[in-house]
Amino acid sequence: MTDMLLHTERLELRLLTEADVDWLVSVHARPDVGRFIPAGPWTEDIADGEVAKRLSRRGFDTDAGAVSVVATCDGEPVVDLVSWYTDREHGIADIGWAADPEHAGKGYVTEAAAGLLDFLFGQVQMHRVAAKIDPRNTPSMRVAERLGMQLEGHLRENDWMHGEWCDTLVYGMLAGDRDA
Repeated sequence: MTDMLLHTERLELRLLTEADVDWLVSVHARPDVGRFIPAGPWTEDIADGEVAKRLSRRGFDTDAGAVSVVATCDGEPVVDLVSWYTDREHGIADIGWAADPEHAGKGYVTEAAAGLLDFLFGQVQMHRVAAKIDPRNTPSMRVAERLGMQLEGHLRENDWMHGEWCDTLVYGMLAGDRDA
């Protein structure tokens, strides 16, 4: 797999590289980003391990069965995206995204996630992709809805994160939904 995945109208989506690490850590270290991510906000204690995990995600045809993607606009990183198999045999994966707050409100997350979904359903031929979102994370809920993902469930206090019980909303999309 090459580092380049695809181009959208304004963005280039490519695999995460060493050159992106400082930006990635700076985004995930922010409390406003990290509060909705199980491992976040990234501290010096965990950043190296999280980066190593992300850098190993080089394709669905690898042992990792995952990708870590950076969306750039005019060469500048603006969105971090990840996707990983939850069931390799049946083509089921999760997707997640984190916006760089310095570029919020420009539609980059929706555009980047739509591009990654195109890749997942087109090239990888996924059957189903799900996004699991904290219901307090309204911007991510809006992204999932703009993408056409369906709200499939609300899991109550199913995750212990950052010293509290958190709910999870499950949004899903099937390959056939993209054709509809």
